[in-house]
Amino acid sequence: MGDASGELIDLLRKFNLEADRFLEVFTRRHGLHRTDMNAVAYIWRATEEQQPLTPGELARTLRLSPAATTALLDRLEKAGHVERRHDMEDRRRVHLVMQPPAKALAQEFFAPLGQHIREALAEFDEHDLEATKRVIEAVRGATAKATNQTT
Repeated sequence: MGDASGELIDLLRKFNLEADRFLEVFTRRHGLHRTDMNAVAYIWRATEEQQPLTPGELARTLRLSPAATTALLDRLEKAGHVERRHDMEDRRRVHLVMQPPAKALAQEFFAPLGQHIREALAEFDEHDLEATKRVIEAVRGATAKATNQTT
């Protein structure tokens, strides 16, 4: 298994590089920084899961200072990607919410990627896909563990 795991690690590195190149095209085209894109991804997921995300939580997730987080959110809000909404029960608390134009822009750009990936996965059966999901989740967990050890 050692040889196969080494090959898999190499393929994951190559995938990561290709995904970074893809995101670079998107961020450059829309005047975003990579950190902006990461913030949008976290805010989008929180919005989709109806789990309110605060600026402080985003700062901790991205490992940014409060000042850097404010600057980032100012850029995203000015571009119409994100809205800061006050909590209805506690007006001091602010939640970050994706705006429809940002969702439409991301869907327009990322839909072709999703289609290409679906086509690539079509040749695999459910057993293969379930095994792959377990591998990817294990790799994601290992990466998170390594990240937490370096901070």
